[in-house]
Amino acid sequence: MDLKNAQLQVDKWIKAHGVRYFNELTNMAQLTEEVGEVARIIARRYGEQSEKESDKNKDLGEELADVVFVVLCLANQTGVNLQDVFDKKLAFKAKRDHDRHHNNQKLK
Repeated sequence: MDLKNAQLQVDKWIKAHGVRYFNELTNMAQLTEEVGEVARIIARRYGEQSEKESDKNKDLGEELADVVFVVLCLANQTGVNLQDVFDKKLAFKAKRDHDRHHNNQKLK
C-alpha cells in the first residue's frame, strides 16, 4: 500500500467509524503519546532498562502502526499529500547523503 492509499483508507475509516477527526492539537498530543509508547518498548526491550512484566506483551509493530495512523490523520486534516512530500524527501536525502554515510568512519 502506498501513502496516498493509506491516507484514503484512514479517511474512510474516520468517516465510517469515527464522528470526525480529532482536532490537530489533540492529534498532536495523541501522536506524542504513541511515540512515547514506542520509545518505552525500545528502551526496555533493546536498551539498558529492564522490561517490566506489564510491558512484555506489548507489540512494537502495533505501537508503530498507531504512530502511522495518527500521522496519516494529521496529514489528512492539514491537507498534506504524504506520498508527494515523502517522494521528494527521499530524493533529497538520496542526493544529499549519497556519499555521506559511506564516508563516515564511525559506520565502518
